[in-house]
Amino acid sequence: MSSQFPVVVIPGDGIGPEVTKATLKVLDAAGAPLEYIEKQAGLAALEQGDDVMPQDTVDSVRKHHVALKGPCTTPVGKGFTSVNVQLRKKLHLFAAIRPVRSLEGVPTRFENVDLVIVRENTEGLYSGIENEVAPGIVTSLKVATENGTERIARRAFQYIQNRDRKHLTVFHKANIMKMSDGLFLKSVEKIHGAEFPSLPYDTQIIDAGCMKLVQDPTKYDVLLMENFYGDVVSDLAAGLVGGLGVVPGSNIGHEDAVFEAVHGSAPDIAGKGIANPLALLMSGVMMLNHLNETTGEQSFKDAAENIKAAYNKTLADDQKTGDLGGSLSTDQFADAIIKRLA
Repeated sequence: MSSQFPVVVIPGDGIGPEVTKATLKVLDAAGAPLEYIEKQAGLAALEQGDDVMPQDTVDSVRKHHVALKGPCTTPVGKGFTSVNVQLRKKLHLFAAIRPVRSLEGVPTRFENVDLVIVRENTEGLYSGIENEVAPGIVTSLKVATENGTERIARRAFQYIQNRDRKHLTVFHKANIMKMSDGLFLKSVEKIHGAEFPSLPYDTQIIDAGCMKLVQDPTKYDVLLMENFYGDVVSDLAAGLVGGLGVVPGSNIGHEDAVFEAVHGSAPDIAGKGIANPLALLMSGVMMLNHLNETTGEQSFKDAAENIKAAYNKTLADDQKTGDLGGSLSTDQFADAIIKRLA
């Protein structure tokens, strides 16, 4: 590639700027041909006198189509709407892809976990349609559309086909929510029959599925579910391999893609230099693979494979941050990865 590829970088707030800085340091050291365009969102944007989700930030992602985003604080029970939800809706990022795998050097009660959660990202209970219909009575509207359920089903089957995965399992609660989750299942069946008849899939009621997931996660390959279920199950699955600090996340639409650490902004440790940048770095690797797929540029894939091998080796060598039982600072962990780059 003769020039660098522009990507929008949204550091976020709390520990966001620290883990973002460390991540970009590793990306640069690996030779990823990237040009960073920094934009703000969340509390960082508010502190600059802007809106929590500045239009300039949204427009920049629309222009360049790819963003890497650090964590942003979301108030609980009050205040502004989640920055993540706003960004997904404004950019029509309808598919959240979250790989979850065991890492050498991060011991848990399970081994050989290697699953992917595909979550519908714009509908369901997270549509944000809530009303106080009478004093002390609040309703939340769960939204499911034919278009929304069909496109996420298609994306899940495409993921299996393109990544040489083996099997899709659909989590649902259609025995109770017969219309909304029923539509979800009908859409999966329709897309499977019309476009992917050779790919195997099955369905499971989500409560039973969660029980089986924590009994033996190695029984699952790719899991598909609606928005709220996907949020809960992806965090649950992260707990099987060491927590949110060791899993990446991506939000994909037809035109734009945002890659992000799925953990919180951890304001209690912000500025201390001890945050683990691995989740955002892993998301950066997902971003590089996405760029390789969309541009055909081999250097993105080479950098992604180099970084992945380096952080795997770093963890295997017991070089870790405090949350994983080690003693390295944010920058020291990044430097340890850089030393192991090919």
